[in-house]
Amino acid sequence: MPDRTLSSLPDCEYLQIDRLTVKIYNSSTELTKGAVRLAQSYLETLLTTQETVSIVLATGNSQLHFLDLLVTIPTIDWSRIILYHLDEYLGIAAEHPGSFRYYLKEKVGSKITPRRFYFIEGDALQPLAECRRYSKLLQQQPIDLCLLGIGDNGHIAFNEPGVADFKDPDVIKLVKLETKTRQQQVNGGYFSNLNAVPQYAYTLTIPTICNAKKIFCLAPGKHKVDVVKKTLNEAISTNFPATILRTQPQAILFCDRNAPRQQRDRFFSGV
Repeated sequence: MPDRTLSSLPDCEYLQIDRLTVKIYNSSTELTKGAVRLAQSYLETLLTTQETVSIVLATGNSQLHFLDLLVTIPTIDWSRIILYHLDEYLGIAAEHPGSFRYYLKEKVGSKITPRRFYFIEGDALQPLAECRRYSKLLQQQPIDLCLLGIGDNGHIAFNEPGVADFKDPDVIKLVKLETKTRQQQVNGGYFSNLNAVPQYAYTLTIPTICNAKKIFCLAPGKHKVDVVKKTLNEAISTNFPATILRTQPQAILFCDRNAPRQQRDRFFSGV
């Protein structure tokens, strides 16, 4: 039986910031269920008109509960869905607990059987050839849904402020990671210390992300308050790459009221 709690959620608050839709829920739990409910409706609708649907998956703590719920929905025909992922560390084996392939195989691949699950081979012997291979895979059909989180420095995927390019000619590229981003992976429990985190990574570029038909960006919890504030308030620029979402009418930013009231910016006041 479908999880009926997904269809009985309290209404969320809506904001329109430039072209970006922002949904604000009462808690991280309601945020997750609301995002899953919308994803379910969107995917099931697409599957009535398309033979296959393509999804780019994100990783990290912001996605954990979302993916846990999404893969339990029995009405989604995963055999007609093609899966990709946003990024991967350079030189890391698929069996490494910090690998995004490891995360996605455990959280998704072990629970459903998609038509295809295309992984970025982080330990490929020829990284530039791997970029070309994955670019071709991504260009087989349009991306129907791209899932995102936002890093502490505003990165989406691994498009850091220093390497983000809103007009990037590449589909996927190799980048050097900022120390702040690498430390975030340690703080999230994926690596034991900073030296264990690879310095370079593969990432889908910002134009690739923005070409998706639908973008769901999840930013749950009070630790994302400053990130959401900057995304909604700062000038749209690569200084804080997530600001590009404000130019995307197909994007939805999901956040919640877990933040202390004194920390909320003007977009959260009174909601």
